[in-house]
Amino acid sequence: MVDDREAAAAWAAAISNTLVANFTREKLEQLLGGYVGQLLSGGVGEARQIGRSMVEHDFIASATLEQTLVFLGERTAVTPAQLAALAAGFAEGLRDRTLDQQELSRAAAINTMRRAESAVRASEAKFRAIFESAAFGIVVSGLKGEIIDVNEALLAMLDYKHDELRKMSGREIVHPDDRAGLRELTRQLVASGHDNVRVEKRMVRSDGETIQTHMAISVVREEDGTPPYLVTMIENMSEMRALQTQLVRQSLNDAQTGLPNRAQFLGWLEGAVGSKGPETLALVQVDIDGFRGVNDAFGHEAGNRVLMHVATHLRTVFSEEIAKVARIGEDEFGVLVKDPQDVRSVVALVEDFTARLEEPIWIAQHGVGVTTSVGIVARAARGSDAEDLLRAADVTVGWAKRDGKAQWALYDRERDVHDKERYALAASIPGALEEGQFRVDYVPVHSLADGSVLALEAKIVWDHPQRGVLCPDTFLDQSSNNGMIVRLVHWALEDACRHAADWYLALGERMPALSLDLPPRLCQEPELVAEVARVLDRTGLPASLLRFELHEHLPALLNDEQLDELTILAERGIGLVLDQVNGGNVGVDRLRRLPLTGVKFTGSVVHGLDEGANRVEESASVTLLRWASILKLPLYAEDVRTEAEASRLAELGVTGGQGAHFGPPLSASGVSALLLS
Repeated sequence: MVDDREAAAAWAAAISNTLVANFTREKLEQLLGGYVGQLLSGGVGEARQIGRSMVEHDFIASATLEQTLVFLGERTAVTPAQLAALAAGFAEGLRDRTLDQQELSRAAAINTMRRAESAVRASEAKFRAIFESAAFGIVVSGLKGEIIDVNEALLAMLDYKHDELRKMSGREIVHPDDRAGLRELTRQLVASGHDNVRVEKRMVRSDGETIQTHMAISVVREEDGTPPYLVTMIENMSEMRALQTQLVRQSLNDAQTGLPNRAQFLGWLEGAVGSKGPETLALVQVDIDGFRGVNDAFGHEAGNRVLMHVATHLRTVFSEEIAKVARIGEDEFGVLVKDPQDVRSVVALVEDFTARLEEPIWIAQHGVGVTTSVGIVARAARGSDAEDLLRAADVTVGWAKRDGKAQWALYDRERDVHDKERYALAASIPGALEEGQFRVDYVPVHSLADGSVLALEAKIVWDHPQRGVLCPDTFLDQSSNNGMIVRLVHWALEDACRHAADWYLALGERMPALSLDLPPRLCQEPELVAEVARVLDRTGLPASLLRFELHEHLPALLNDEQLDELTILAERGIGLVLDQVNGGNVGVDRLRRLPLTGVKFTGSVVHGLDEGANRVEESASVTLLRWASILKLPLYAEDVRTEAEASRLAELGVTGGQGAHFGPPLSASGVSALLLS
């Protein structure tokens, strides 16, 4: 749901430089907030009233309307029909404002004529100035239709010369089908006690072209008994409606690429999922990879060329006969395919499009490559939801980007449901922390030589009220994405250090080391060293009894400054253990920067030593462990499942092990029973 105050503030920022009205920022945002609420809760009628209200509050600049339509179309859930209605209301408001001003001019003219006996020359001069300089057409005519006078604006509107019109009847310039109605309306006006009436009638130009006009007809009755005459002010509605059409078109199209914009694309989607839509549809979302990098490296003009490059190939591959293409974001395009033959045909079109992008575009002396990540959603059209379709496409693009970019991905409902659950878990972490749903369990690391406890690895466990006990793998990855992992690990570090400090008071030098995973997100925190120091100071745990486990790929993810932070921790006595080593490329050149105090192996390296293991896997495990012994560091193993694995690991120089073979994780009270009994 859009927040009215936030939307009003953003709207005010978009139009503030275009206003001629004198508003404080507070009053402007208050007014626009009311508009937003009416638009989101109302329909076309409310949108039209808002357009008129804008004019009433002196929002009369064309730039104000343009920025308003762009903002509402791209940043809110306002429909294209509401945008068109708002523009129509704005145009009507301008028209009525103009006509009201015209009425003032007419009244001044009539009053001037009535005072003719006392100030003939002055009044004639004033009336003539108004008459000739008016931007709208004016004709003075008798009751029988004879033309007495016309101004230059009317001559230009109908493309006649002055002498030509003076010889014509007023009815001759009115469309034949409207003459009888206009004559009857004039008769009723003269016979009534009213002085004016407004009506829309068609007129005919000298070349035969018909134009739609809005007429304000006033009857002038002289006090001396002179027969009354008519003053008619005429506005060309064809021009006004053409302007309105142009404004609507501009509000529904992207100025840079010429493609329809997000507002129009949403309209297509809403039509496609209606009862009269196609049986099936495919929604394709295309995101340009590294678009911001192109802008930063070569400037926004280069970015515009990239946008045009992608838009051109999309138009070529997804022709109008096949699909509709729109630009729906800064670097995002949407394609709607109605009744596709099958999913494979859509994939073929996507692959044709991506293949065309393989040719680089040249910016100055640089051949810049352009790649895209593409999400494809194919489903039954009728009964679907447009917003849900867009969300599904956006999610699918995210999968393509996470899988390496420069590729396409197909929407998978099961994967989406699984991701939603993970996102929901991550989002609810703050509340769970407040309610005390988290605890720290400990996995003992046992000596493979004598079975003693060498270390205690702290693991964050979530006692979820609905889903039961959740292990860290269930929620830690997603909490890294939304930043909650920082708060969670800080809490776990302090809780584990307090427990370890209590055990240290009882055990002294026999106290095992406390080990804790240090996720990459924590290593990027500028206050990492200071936070660890504060925790150790508050809990009283010696730094020498704390060690952090680093994922094997972590060193390659950090910059030099972040690697230096880890080095400072090591210099203060905190151990650093390389974790999750599974036989891949560890990046030895980066490891040399870190003063490691141990290496921990897992996965196939450990399981390759079990009885009956594949000979090739066993050979690889033995080779890797023998190579690791060259590092002259303690070696550890996790996920040890059997006695055979433990024995072989000990033979190959591994110091300690943990896993199912040594028993399940322990609570804090379980550790106390183990260590202090």
